[in-house]
Amino acid sequence: MAKPNPKQPQRSVDIYCSRCRHQLYRYRKGGKGALVKCFVERISTDYTEEVGVCPSCQSQFGRQTLIRGAAAIKIIGGKVRMK
Repeated sequence: MAKPNPKQPQRSVDIYCSRCRHQLYRYRKGGKGALVKCFVERISTDYTEEVGVCPSCQSQFGRQTLIRGAAAIKIIGGKVRMK
């Protein structure tokens, strides 16, 4: 399978925890769809201490995985908000 596009998308979004509204990431998102996965190489600012766990309320919002040969965080549905 192909790797994600090496050219970074122009659009940046802020990702927040749905439960406590704490900012988790600043992410360079491509496309118009919902946030299903976050490629680690596209995260521009990381506000978490542990992968997939909110530092404020300690709820798990994602799991670390490999997608198309690249490290990614698979988002659990409804656990994060995007602005």
